Amino acid sequence: MAQRTMRRSQAERDAVTVEIGYAFVSACFAAALVFGAVFGPALALDLSGAVERRFAVAGGTLAAAVFLLRVAHVLWRFGRRPGSGRTPHGGT
Repeated sequence: MAQRTMRRSQAERDAVTVEIGYAFVSACFAAALVFGAVFGPALALDLSGAVERRFAVAGGTLAAAVFLLRVAHVLWRFGRRPGSGRTPHGGT
């Protein structure tokens, strides 16, 4: 059972690097927006410390979920694009 791997060109490697960078930056931006939307009202209103901490935890949890989903979505979409990369082929 021989398995061959196909080497990627420099342009393909650069495209993957750019896509990973885009996924990370856009996910950070989306997570910051979600955190701000959830935790922002806690800063604007005069809330007790315990309630403010709950808003911070909820905002952080949602921001982390949005971050992971955004990265996964961008990279999944990139991997499904025609010509986005090569997959290893078997020897037959």
